Amino acid sequence: MSILDPLSHALAAVLAGAHHILNFAGGNVSWLLAIAAVVILVRLALLPLTIRGVRHSHASARARPQMQALTKKYAKQNASGSPSQADMMAMMAERKKINEEHGVPRFAMLAAFAQLPIFLALYHLLSDVSRDTAVGAMSDTLVASLGAATFLGTPLTGRGYLSGDTTHLVITLGLAATAALVSYLSQRLWVLPNMVRADMPESMIRIQELMPVISAAGMLIAGSSVPLALLVYWVISGLWTAGQAAVIHRWFPTPGSPAAERRSPQVQPA
Repeated sequence: MSILDPLSHALAAVLAGAHHILNFAGGNVSWLLAIAAVVILVRLALLPLTIRGVRHSHASARARPQMQALTKKYAKQNASGSPSQADMMAMMAERKKINEEHGVPRFAMLAAFAQLPIFLALYHLLSDVSRDTAVGAMSDTLVASLGAATFLGTPLTGRGYLSGDTTHLVITLGLAATAALVSYLSQRLWVLPNMVRADMPESMIRIQELMPVISAAGMLIAGSSVPLALLVYWVISGLWTAGQAAVIHRWFPTPGSPAAERRSPQVQPA
């Protein structure tokens, strides 16, 4: 038994329930719509954490000048040696006070981490289903139905680039490339410009600029082994992420970021 089993069973219930409601659309379309429904429901469930993450970015950006001044203050005090325990405690207390003044929330990065177990659980769910294994609400009947469903003639439970004919290769590679392209453009156009780079080391800036390429390459590599249904999920989820990032970039840019600097001075970010 895996620690992800409860989450896999929960996702199985969502997928089965969505398919039951959308079954009127017909076999292939109903499963594609069910996968889209899983994306929407999962992302809506994570939306409060996403909003919290945006607030954290804004609050941290507002607190940044004071944090930098605090670091310089204690660095100057201890220029001749290592900081004492008393200095460390005092610095931590001042950092906490600054965070409280600017409303920096705790555990603000939960949205990013929460998506990882969901992705892994969905991967295991679709992997089991693609091997004709029932999982929770995904009964043998539903597993057989999904196994018979196709996307542009390619089985949704087919795995990797080389597990089928030429059509399978083209469709699978096309979906993986689409997911990779959406991820790359989303990060390059909307995520990177919404990050504060002031006083950031050049090496860190280079790493940030490489992340869109690394993310896209990772999706292309993963596409060689995951079920086609998961690639469909990636494309739909990536489009949601792109739209969400575009909204944040346009209306809620992080203070001090290039996105905020390009905004009209009359319009203040939330």
